[in-house]
Amino acid sequence: QVQLVESGGGLVQPVGSLRLSCAGSGFTFSNSAMSWHRQAPGKERELVAAIGSKGISTKYADSVKDRFTISRDNAKNTVFLQMNSLKPEDTAVYYCVRGYSGPFPGPWGQGTQVTVSS
Repeated sequence: QVQLVESGGGLVQPVGSLRLSCAGSGFTFSNSAMSWHRQAPGKERELVAAIGSKGISTKYADSVKDRFTISRDNAKNTVFLQMNSLKPEDTAVYYCVRGYSGPFPGPWGQGTQVTVSS
């Protein structure tokens, strides 16, 4: 069955960096657009970044543009999110899922916690 496993989260100081990874299995990864989403406490889940199946098309939420970079390695069935210049407001659980603009067919992974704090 479809499985997505996120990793790479943790505690980081403001202006620090983290690289998230999401490994997919149970589907043809190279044919699937992928996206990262996040959900902060008390807030709705939001789309952070998305990438087309070949890695050519990308898009970002305005709040992370020029700080985050989404990429993928189809040979390893993995999508990445490089996060630089992190801010406290980036604190959230980050999830990956198939899809570019929605709808986003599940299942969703378990997520990885990112906490930006001094």
